[in-house]
Amino acid sequence: MNASRNVAVIKVIAATFVFLFMAVGAEGQALSVLPVNIFFPQGQRTAVLTITNQGNSSTSVQIRAYAWSQRNGEDHLADTDAVLASPPIATIAPGDKQVVRLILRELPQEKEATYRILVDQIPPPAEPGVVHVVLRMSIPIFAQPAFRAACHVDFHVEREAAQLFLVGVNDCLRHEAIRDIALSTSDGQSIKTGPGELPYVLAGATRRWPLAALQALSPATETLHLTAHSDTGAIDEQVRVVPAP
Repeated sequence: MNASRNVAVIKVIAATFVFLFMAVGAEGQALSVLPVNIFFPQGQRTAVLTITNQGNSSTSVQIRAYAWSQRNGEDHLADTDAVLASPPIATIAPGDKQVVRLILRELPQEKEATYRILVDQIPPPAEPGVVHVVLRMSIPIFAQPAFRAACHVDFHVEREAAQLFLVGVNDCLRHEAIRDIALSTSDGQSIKTGPGELPYVLAGATRRWPLAALQALSPATETLHLTAHSDTGAIDEQVRVVPAP
Protein backbone atom coordinates (compact mmCIF):
# COMPACT_ATOMS: atom_id res chain seq x y z
CA MET A 1 0.00 0.00 0.00
CA ASN A 2 1.64 3.31 -1.00
CA ALA A 3 1.43 6.57 0.87
CA SER A 4 -0.94 8.22 -1.58
CA ARG A 5 -3.52 5.50 -1.65
CA ASN A 6 -6.64 5.82 0.46
CA VAL A 7 -8.21 2.60 1.61
CA ALA A 8 -11.89 2.28 2.49
CA VAL A 9 -12.36 1.21 6.08
CA ILE A 10 -13.37 -2.43 6.39
CA LYS A 11 -16.77 -2.38 7.99
CA VAL A 12 -15.85 -3.97 11.27
CA ILE A 13 -15.74 -2.52 14.75
CA ALA A 14 -12.86 -3.12 17.10
CA ALA A 15 -12.23 -6.80 17.84
CA THR A 16 -14.37 -7.95 14.92
CA PHE A 17 -12.69 -10.63 12.83
CA VAL A 18 -12.43 -10.54 9.05
CA PHE A 19 -12.40 -14.05 7.66
CA LEU A 20 -10.46 -13.87 4.44
CA PHE A 21 -10.94 -17.39 3.16
CA MET A 22 -11.98 -20.82 4.35
CA ALA A 23 -11.65 -24.28 2.82
CA VAL A 24 -11.52 -27.93 3.77
CA GLY A 25 -9.03 -28.34 6.57
CA ALA A 26 -9.14 -24.64 7.47
CA GLU A 27 -7.46 -23.58 10.71
CA GLY A 28 -7.47 -20.30 12.59
CA GLN A 29 -6.06 -18.47 15.59
CA ALA A 30 -8.06 -16.74 18.32
CA LEU A 31 -6.77 -13.24 19.06
CA SER A 32 -8.21 -10.52 21.26
CA VAL A 33 -7.24 -6.92 21.95
CA LEU A 34 -7.70 -4.47 24.82
CA PRO A 35 -8.78 -1.72 24.86
CA VAL A 36 -11.24 -1.73 21.96
CA ASN A 37 -11.06 2.07 21.72
CA ILE A 38 -7.87 4.03 22.35
CA PHE A 39 -8.04 7.59 23.71
CA PHE A 40 -5.15 10.02 24.01
CA PRO A 41 -6.28 12.62 26.57
CA GLN A 42 -5.16 16.23 26.22
CA GLY A 43 -1.38 16.43 26.23
CA GLN A 44 -0.81 12.64 26.33
CA ARG A 45 1.51 11.09 23.75
CA THR A 46 1.60 7.40 24.71
CA ALA A 47 -0.90 4.56 25.10
CA VAL A 48 -0.74 0.77 25.14
CA LEU A 49 -2.58 -1.97 23.27
CA THR A 50 -2.55 -5.54 24.60
CA ILE A 51 -2.92 -8.42 22.15
CA THR A 52 -3.69 -11.87 23.59
CA ASN A 53 -3.18 -15.16 21.75
CA GLN A 54 -6.02 -17.42 22.87
CA GLY A 55 -5.08 -20.16 20.44
CA ASN A 56 -3.05 -23.32 21.02
CA SER A 57 -0.04 -22.43 18.87
CA SER A 58 2.24 -19.43 18.33
CA THR A 59 1.09 -16.75 15.95
CA SER A 60 2.63 -13.60 14.47
CA VAL A 61 0.90 -10.25 14.01
CA GLN A 62 1.64 -6.99 12.23
CA ILE A 63 0.50 -3.70 13.75
CA ARG A 64 0.05 -0.65 11.52
CA ALA A 65 -1.40 2.81 12.10
CA TYR A 66 -3.48 4.75 9.56
CA ALA A 67 -4.96 8.22 9.46
CA TRP A 68 -8.75 7.90 9.58
CA SER A 69 -11.01 10.40 7.85
CA GLN A 70 -14.50 10.66 6.42
CA ARG A 71 -15.10 12.15 2.98
CA ASN A 72 -18.27 12.23 0.93
CA GLY A 73 -20.00 10.34 3.71
CA GLU A 74 -17.53 7.42 3.61
CA ASP A 75 -14.72 6.22 5.89
CA HIS A 76 -11.17 6.25 4.53
CA LEU A 77 -7.74 5.16 5.78
CA ALA A 78 -4.44 6.56 4.57
CA ASP A 79 -0.82 5.78 5.40
CA THR A 80 0.61 7.90 8.22
CA ASP A 81 3.65 8.16 10.46
CA ALA A 82 1.80 10.29 13.02
CA VAL A 83 1.32 7.23 15.26
CA LEU A 84 4.13 4.74 15.86
CA ALA A 85 3.53 1.16 17.05
CA SER A 86 6.30 -0.59 18.97
CA PRO A 87 6.86 -3.38 18.16
CA PRO A 88 5.31 -3.25 14.67
CA ILE A 89 5.61 -7.04 14.29
CA ALA A 90 5.44 -9.62 17.08
CA THR A 91 5.20 -13.37 17.61
CA ILE A 92 2.94 -14.37 20.50
CA ALA A 93 3.16 -17.75 22.21
CA PRO A 94 -0.09 -19.65 22.96
CA GLY A 95 -1.84 -18.15 25.97
CA ASP A 96 0.62 -15.26 26.06
CA LYS A 97 0.19 -11.49 25.58
CA GLN A 98 2.02 -8.81 23.64
CA VAL A 99 1.95 -5.23 24.88
CA VAL A 100 2.23 -2.75 22.00
CA ARG A 101 3.27 0.80 22.85
CA LEU A 102 1.59 3.49 20.74
CA ILE A 103 3.35 6.84 20.39
CA LEU A 104 1.62 9.99 19.14
CA ARG A 105 4.30 12.05 17.40
CA GLU A 106 2.44 15.36 17.40
CA LEU A 107 -0.29 16.63 19.69
CA PRO A 108 -3.47 17.81 17.96
CA GLN A 109 -4.20 21.52 18.35
CA GLU A 110 -7.41 22.75 16.75
CA LYS A 111 -9.50 19.59 16.57
CA GLU A 112 -9.44 15.93 17.52
CA ALA A 113 -7.09 13.72 15.46
CA THR A 114 -8.38 10.27 14.50
CA TYR A 115 -6.50 7.15 13.48
CA ARG A 116 -7.01 3.40 13.29
CA ILE A 117 -4.69 0.59 14.29
CA LEU A 118 -4.97 -2.52 12.10
CA VAL A 119 -3.78 -5.74 13.72
CA ASP A 120 -3.24 -8.33 11.00
CA GLN A 121 -2.39 -11.95 11.69
CA ILE A 122 0.51 -13.11 9.55
CA PRO A 123 -0.35 -16.44 7.87
CA PRO A 124 1.82 -19.39 8.95
CA PRO A 125 3.78 -21.37 6.34
CA ALA A 126 1.62 -23.18 3.80
CA GLU A 127 0.62 -26.77 4.56
CA PRO A 128 -0.70 -29.28 2.01
CA GLY A 129 -4.50 -29.44 2.15
CA VAL A 130 -4.80 -26.67 4.75
CA VAL A 131 -5.96 -23.09 4.22
CA HIS A 132 -5.43 -20.96 7.31
CA VAL A 133 -8.00 -18.44 8.49
CA VAL A 134 -6.27 -15.13 9.21
CA LEU A 135 -7.74 -12.36 11.33
CA ARG A 136 -7.83 -8.58 11.11
CA MET A 137 -8.83 -6.29 13.95
CA SER A 138 -9.46 -2.57 13.55
CA ILE A 139 -9.13 -0.34 16.62
CA PRO A 140 -10.11 3.36 16.56
CA ILE A 141 -7.80 5.99 18.08
CA PHE A 142 -9.00 9.41 19.25
CA ALA A 143 -6.42 12.05 20.20
CA GLN A 144 -7.97 14.97 22.06
CA PRO A 145 -7.13 18.58 21.08
CA ALA A 146 -5.85 21.28 23.42
CA PHE A 147 -9.39 22.13 24.54
CA ARG A 148 -12.71 20.30 24.63
CA ALA A 149 -15.97 21.79 23.38
CA ALA A 150 -19.60 20.68 23.46
CA CYS A 151 -20.67 18.71 20.41
CA HIS A 152 -23.84 18.60 18.33
CA VAL A 153 -24.53 16.74 15.08
CA ASP A 154 -27.10 18.12 12.63
CA PHE A 155 -29.21 15.45 10.91
CA HIS A 156 -31.34 15.28 7.80
CA VAL A 157 -32.59 12.50 5.49
CA GLU A 158 -31.63 12.43 1.83
CA ARG A 159 -33.78 10.79 -0.81
CA GLU A 160 -31.67 9.32 -3.63
CA ALA A 161 -33.76 7.51 -6.24
CA ALA A 162 -35.65 4.85 -4.23
CA GLN A 163 -33.08 4.79 -1.40
CA LEU A 164 -33.01 6.88 1.77
CA PHE A 165 -29.94 7.93 3.74
CA LEU A 166 -29.69 9.46 7.18
CA VAL A 167 -27.01 12.17 7.02
CA GLY A 168 -25.16 13.54 10.05
CA VAL A 169 -23.06 16.71 9.79
CA ASN A 170 -20.56 17.18 12.61
CA ASP A 171 -19.19 20.73 12.78
CA CYS A 172 -17.60 20.07 16.17
CA LEU A 173 -13.92 19.70 17.09
CA ARG A 174 -14.30 16.07 18.17
CA HIS A 175 -16.07 12.91 17.06
CA GLU A 176 -19.53 11.79 18.07
CA ALA A 177 -20.79 8.21 18.24
CA ILE A 178 -24.41 7.68 17.15
CA ARG A 179 -26.00 4.35 18.08
CA ASP A 180 -29.44 2.69 18.10
CA ILE A 181 -30.66 4.83 15.22
CA ALA A 182 -34.35 4.55 14.34
CA LEU A 183 -36.60 6.73 12.23
CA SER A 184 -40.34 6.66 11.88
CA THR A 185 -43.03 8.32 9.81
CA SER A 186 -45.99 10.23 11.19
CA ASP A 187 -48.14 7.09 10.79
CA GLY A 188 -45.67 4.92 12.74
CA GLN A 189 -43.79 3.21 9.90
CA SER A 190 -40.38 2.19 11.27
CA ILE A 191 -37.19 2.80 9.26
CA LYS A 192 -33.86 1.54 10.56
CA THR A 193 -30.27 1.71 9.37
CA GLY A 194 -28.57 -1.37 7.96
CA PRO A 195 -26.77 -3.78 10.31
CA GLY A 196 -23.06 -3.47 11.08
CA GLU A 197 -22.78 0.26 10.45
CA LEU A 198 -19.98 2.05 12.30
CA PRO A 199 -21.37 4.66 14.74
CA TYR A 200 -18.76 7.41 14.39
CA VAL A 201 -19.11 10.86 12.85
CA LEU A 202 -15.63 12.38 12.91
CA ALA A 203 -14.82 16.00 13.69
CA GLY A 204 -15.75 18.28 10.81
CA ALA A 205 -17.06 15.35 8.75
CA THR A 206 -20.35 14.21 7.21
CA ARG A 207 -21.61 10.65 7.61
CA ARG A 208 -24.33 8.85 5.63
CA TRP A 209 -26.18 5.82 7.01
CA PRO A 210 -28.07 3.80 4.36
CA LEU A 211 -31.44 2.64 5.57
CA ALA A 212 -32.02 -1.09 5.90
CA ALA A 213 -34.57 -1.35 3.07
CA LEU A 214 -36.06 0.68 0.25
CA GLN A 215 -38.85 2.77 1.66
CA ALA A 216 -41.85 3.91 -0.37
CA LEU A 217 -42.36 7.28 1.27
CA SER A 218 -44.87 9.70 -0.08
CA PRO A 219 -43.24 12.52 -2.06
CA ALA A 220 -45.08 14.85 0.27
CA THR A 221 -43.20 13.52 3.34
CA GLU A 222 -41.19 16.45 4.69
CA THR A 223 -40.00 15.19 8.07
CA LEU A 224 -39.23 11.97 9.93
CA HIS A 225 -38.92 11.31 13.65
CA LEU A 226 -35.37 10.37 14.68
CA THR A 227 -34.36 8.64 17.92
CA ALA A 228 -30.83 7.51 18.78
CA HIS A 229 -28.20 7.54 21.50
CA SER A 230 -24.95 9.47 21.43
CA ASP A 231 -21.98 9.90 23.76
CA THR A 232 -23.54 13.14 24.94
CA GLY A 233 -27.07 11.82 25.52
CA ALA A 234 -30.33 10.78 23.91
CA ILE A 235 -31.43 12.14 20.53
CA ASP A 236 -35.12 12.71 19.89
CA GLU A 237 -35.98 15.14 17.09
CA GLN A 238 -37.70 15.74 13.78
CA VAL A 239 -35.45 15.62 10.70
CA ARG A 240 -36.08 17.03 7.22
CA VAL A 241 -36.37 14.80 4.13
CA VAL A 242 -34.56 16.45 1.21
CA PRO A 243 -33.40 15.40 -2.28
CA ALA A 244 -29.79 14.21 -2.49
CA PRO A 245 -27.53 16.98 -3.85
